[in-house]
Amino acid sequence: MIGIRNVIAIVCGGGPAPGINSVISGVTNEASRYGWDVIGIYDGFSRLARGEKNYVRLEPKNISHIHMTGGCILKMSRYNPTKKESDMRTVVETLTELGVTHLVTIGGDDTAYSSAAVAEYARKTGRTINVVHVPKTIDNDLPLPEGVPTFGFETARAFATTEIENLMEDARTSNNRWYFTIAMGRTAGHLALGMGRSAGAALTIIPEELPEQVPLQHIVDIITGSIVKRYLTGKNYGVAVIAEGIIEKITPADFEKLGTVVKDEHGHIRYSELDFGEILKQAVLKEVKKLDIKLSIIDKEIGYELRCTAPIAYDIDYARSLGYEAVQFLMNGGSGALITIQDSQAVPMTFDEIKDPATGKTKVRKVNIDSVTYKIARASMMRLEKEDLDDPGLANAYHLSPEDFKKRYAYLFDTEKKAAKPAEPEKK
Repeated sequence: MIGIRNVIAIVCGGGPAPGINSVISGVTNEASRYGWDVIGIYDGFSRLARGEKNYVRLEPKNISHIHMTGGCILKMSRYNPTKKESDMRTVVETLTELGVTHLVTIGGDDTAYSSAAVAEYARKTGRTINVVHVPKTIDNDLPLPEGVPTFGFETARAFATTEIENLMEDARTSNNRWYFTIAMGRTAGHLALGMGRSAGAALTIIPEELPEQVPLQHIVDIITGSIVKRYLTGKNYGVAVIAEGIIEKITPADFEKLGTVVKDEHGHIRYSELDFGEILKQAVLKEVKKLDIKLSIIDKEIGYELRCTAPIAYDIDYARSLGYEAVQFLMNGGSGALITIQDSQAVPMTFDEIKDPATGKTKVRKVNIDSVTYKIARASMMRLEKEDLDDPGLANAYHLSPEDFKKRYAYLFDTEKKAAKPAEPEKK
């Protein structure tokens, strides 16, 4: 047991994000100024749940440059100690044996939930472990106020923007080539929109712009529209950024028709087993072939390479500030909240504030498609617009009469929140 009255333990959960080490640096430096001890727990909650006291003592002298590095010096784990009471009991007992009085967790919504559970279980068993959570995800989908990013997002966006720019140049240089980039972000389209907007991609598609469920053809028609419009301007190349969350918007029956789905024990499609990029690629190639447009398509996932890159200056400063304010919150007797910075001030948000009362889970922040940010991004894309339905030149490119063209693609602009279906032109 560590013989210091106030001991802060740092636990990192979920996947990596640029700036984690900066938070650790901020916590360590501020706590040490007041004589508090700081320990870093290795591998998230996984070792604590086994009763293992695997930690490192953190002091300013041995973490002086970590704020500029990517990854996580403590390593990480997605282990969830709340699934079994025996695990939660072992976690609390192990922290108590280490003399831990305060806990800083760094992670996403699952880690926030575990953090709250540790504080509650400690209280029920007559112990006191005050907790604070520092929200982290490159997906930017935690329920912070609009305009307040999660740390790591801006670095991921900057790094992804460079990747997209390189792909755009390759597509231009090679000609007759399109890249379909599937961007990480299962629940929201922040990262896809951010990288597509910054790089000036020809097209970005995010789940928030779609009805609850759509046929696969809906996505194919949007992408094909972009390809055709650029083709008519003499640019038979481009990059389309597609948020991976789109996959869960597509009617499951469409994937089942392909005969390649894997289902779980409940009969639900395992989307992780689908090669979404390849599915889109083949479907779009089939569509453009009908229009006598010759091109090649390369599908590429972007996401994992963004998580451990070194943070940009913005995230270094932002994450260290979060670490500093997390310690201030604990020193003032606070517990049971995640720390945010709004209008240059620290604003703790209680765990209850970020919880969806209907599901009991953490709320998901979606892209606000009525925002100026989205409207600007949307205006810069080259894709079919409602006014294009009256363009006889486009109709001709699709080998359709103006009437049939309008009938076939008008469904894309249906604003009703229901699954839209493409209309087929009447056969003559």
